[in-house]
Amino acid sequence: MKKRAIAVLLTMAMAAAMMAGCGSKSDSKTADGEKSYTIGISQFAEHGSLDNCREGFLEGLKEEGIEEGKNLKVEYKNSAADMGTASQIASSFVSDKVDLICGIATPSAQTAYNAAMDTDIPVIYTAVTDPKAAELADDKGNPVGEVTGTSDKLPIEAQLKMIRELLPDAKKIGILYTTSEANSVSAIAEYKEKVGDYGFELVEKGITNTSEIALATDDLLSQVDCISNLTDNTVVSSLATILDKANAANIPVFGSEIEQVKLGCLAAEGLDYVALGKQTGKMAAKVLKGEKKASEMPFETITEAGLYLNTKVAENLGITVEDDLKNSAVETYDSISEN
Repeated sequence: MKKRAIAVLLTMAMAAAMMAGCGSKSDSKTADGEKSYTIGISQFAEHGSLDNCREGFLEGLKEEGIEEGKNLKVEYKNSAADMGTASQIASSFVSDKVDLICGIATPSAQTAYNAAMDTDIPVIYTAVTDPKAAELADDKGNPVGEVTGTSDKLPIEAQLKMIRELLPDAKKIGILYTTSEANSVSAIAEYKEKVGDYGFELVEKGITNTSEIALATDDLLSQVDCISNLTDNTVVSSLATILDKANAANIPVFGSEIEQVKLGCLAAEGLDYVALGKQTGKMAAKVLKGEKKASEMPFETITEAGLYLNTKVAENLGITVEDDLKNSAVETYDSISEN
C-alpha cells in the first residue's frame, strides 16, 4: 500500500510539473505583483525602416503600460534577410514559450505564424505590404488564425505622380525586387497596372538574394531613366550598392520611405514607420492584456503617406525641384547620411 501511495504521489507531482511547464510566461509577476510578459521580436533584416518599426512597436506597448525593463522582457533576433534563419528564430521563440511574437516584415511574419499556429502563441506583424497575398489574412482582411498586424502598403499612384513631376521627360522606371517576397510581387503587379497612366514603361528585374544585386543593378541602369525602390527587404539591405552605381550613372533613385531618402534617394511618397510600429504595438497590447484575441482583429493599414525630399541629391543630379513640390514635402533634407 505504501508503495502504491508513493507511486500515486510521484505521478501527481510529475503531472503538476508538466502542467507548469506548459504554462505561458504571462503567468509570471513583477516584484510588485504586476503581471509581466515575455515577447519575441523577429526582424527580417537590419535597415532603417524596419528598425523604426521595432522602435515604434515598443513605444506603442509602453503607451499602453507594457514597458521593457518593468513588466516586459524582449527577446530580439534579426535574420539578416535569410529565410532559413527567420524560420529558426520563430521556432526558438515557440520553444521559449514567449507570450507573443512580433514579426517585422513579411518573411518574419510568415515564419512566425507557421511556427506558432499549433500553439496558443499569438503573432502580431508589421511592415507586411499585402497580408492577403502573404496568406496571413483572408480575402476580406480577417486573420487566418491567431495572427494580425499592420500593412505598409505603398502609395504607388502618389509615387508615380511625384516621379512624373520631378522627371517630366522620363520614359522608363526600373524596379529591383526579390521574387520570393510576396510584398514585392504584389507591388510590382500594381506598378504594372498604373505606370501607363503616367506615361511610363516599367522595367523589372527579379533577384533571389543579395549576391545578385550588383549585376542586376548594372543591367537595370543600362535600360532606365530612374529606379523606384520598393519596401523589398533584400533590396533595401543593399541600398548603398544601388545608390553608388546609380549616382555614377547620374540616374535618380526614388525611395519608399524616409530612411531611404536620408541615405541618398531623391524623394519618396512614403510612410512613417515609427508611427506604423506604434500602431502595431497598441494592437499587441490588447492581445497581451486579454482584451482581444489576434483572430478577432482584422489587419490595419496606415493611410497617412507624405512626401520626403532630398535637395542635396537633386543638386548632385542636376534636377530642378519646383517650389510647389518643395513646399508640399513633409520633410526636406539637404544632406546625405552615412550608409
